[in-house]
Amino acid sequence: MNDAIQALVIPRTADLGGFEVRRALPSKERRTVGPFVFFDQMGPGTFLTGRGLDVRPHPHIGLATVTYLFDGEILHRDTLGSLQAIRPGDVNWMTAGRGIAHSERTDPARRAHENPLYGIQLWCALPAASEETAPAFVHHPAAALPTFADAGAAVRVIAGNAWGTRAPVDTLSPLFYADAALQAGATIPLPDEHEERSVYVLEGAVEVAGDRFDAGRLLVFRPGDRLSLRAAERSRVLLLGGAPLDGPRHLFWNFVSSRQDRIEQAKADWKNGRFGTVPGDEAEFIPLPETVRVPAGQG
Repeated sequence: MNDAIQALVIPRTADLGGFEVRRALPSKERRTVGPFVFFDQMGPGTFLTGRGLDVRPHPHIGLATVTYLFDGEILHRDTLGSLQAIRPGDVNWMTAGRGIAHSERTDPARRAHENPLYGIQLWCALPAASEETAPAFVHHPAAALPTFADAGAAVRVIAGNAWGTRAPVDTLSPLFYADAALQAGATIPLPDEHEERSVYVLEGAVEVAGDRFDAGRLLVFRPGDRLSLRAAERSRVLLLGGAPLDGPRHLFWNFVSSRQDRIEQAKADWKNGRFGTVPGDEAEFIPLPETVRVPAGQG
């Protein structure tokens, strides 16, 4: 392996009824990058007329979900009463803290025609001291996120800070998350202010220290090295990382915590209806699985 790369992850793929999901984190090669403990690529795919995304109400603790789309639309609802459509370039940041439930669906009004969906969902583990913070939800439209362009690279900073630019999303730990479109031959340096750094090659191919990496690869870099990516062809990449987690995390289904007993409490709370209901989406929910040991699906 290239000496600059600490881990190379080829995501696992799953077919959800004709819609493909690729999971890069957690994996056997790498469990976390900075505070990020979960990375799913949704699509690209298209739901046929009359169909759509239907992720029924389900719970979270101890994390923030980060949803970012390239195509399509998702309608978010949660137990705080939030009702928000997320569209390409926007960011939904939902802090679960001590507990929240939400659903993600295709708006019924959009099901009269085919609907594309293409995007990324991340989970960011909260610092141990903030795991029981109050749940919250924020949405920032694409126009509110900072962008810059330099020599064939067009970059949007989705969350955190990098390259002297800071996104408006409030985070509870040092991190960065950015979307970069690169023309062939363009280069972009890795942010050197963060200890843990990674790049997900979404489209195209990039070169690092002379080696080529095609789409569908998560590259995790060694701390401290000053490195740049070069686009071997027209490409799109996601860059993310931050400070290492302040200790190991337990993951079960949609729960993340530094304490196993807190996971057990969350399981009991969901089984006994103590997370509350999602206004406008009260008729259904995802039951607690009994055997899942890693996160089971979309947000």
